[in-house]
Amino acid sequence: MLVAIQQKVEAAKNLLENSQSQEKTLSIYKLIMDGGIGGQIIIAILLLLLIVALYIYFERFFTIKAATKTDSDFMNKIRDHVSHGKIESAKVLCAQVNSPAARLVEKGISRIGKPLEDINTAIENAGRLEIYRLEKNVSVLATIAGAAPMLGFLGTVIGMIVAIHQIANAGGQLDIKMLSDGLYTAMTTTVAGLIVGIISYIQYNHLVVKTDKVMYEMEAKSVEFLDLLNEPV
Repeated sequence: MLVAIQQKVEAAKNLLENSQSQEKTLSIYKLIMDGGIGGQIIIAILLLLLIVALYIYFERFFTIKAATKTDSDFMNKIRDHVSHGKIESAKVLCAQVNSPAARLVEKGISRIGKPLEDINTAIENAGRLEIYRLEKNVSVLATIAGAAPMLGFLGTVIGMIVAIHQIANAGGQLDIKMLSDGLYTAMTTTVAGLIVGIISYIQYNHLVVKTDKVMYEMEAKSVEFLDLLNEPV
């Protein structure tokens, strides 16, 4: 009798452990698959937006990182070349460095002999072009950061509509299992949208900070070059 009771207790424990393990092994894939076709479409769109955001971030990150690599002795070399009248050597040095700041200095060197105002205008115009190149596609990250959560909330609305529709067709008999598709759609798309939006927002702000640093360097090199032209011979 005692043995039979122990066997039943052990069987109940095993059944409870199995049910708990099944609950814990609920995968993200199953959540998406149980979310209905509406939720799956929105999740697919969000996944595509995440891939685009990651591609833009890393492509811009390495581009901006390369733009910050400038020789600390660059302006001293330019000063020596210009002061000795070696204009072509200064241009070659700028081309070898190949950074936004170096290209601005090269634009200024190519205008030597003209009024300082014309040189300054040429440098400013070149600077705008360099900034445009640095910020290429960065605005897409901002768009994704704003659109992804809204897409997630759209999935929430769709999921709730599905749930309400199922309640209306149930004839007053509420079944939680029957509502699972709509609730899964509502929850999974919201979480996915917020995740994509947060990642894109962080990436966007990081690139903005990195771009600002390059802009400050460009401005500093431009001012230093104009000061060089103003120095007495």
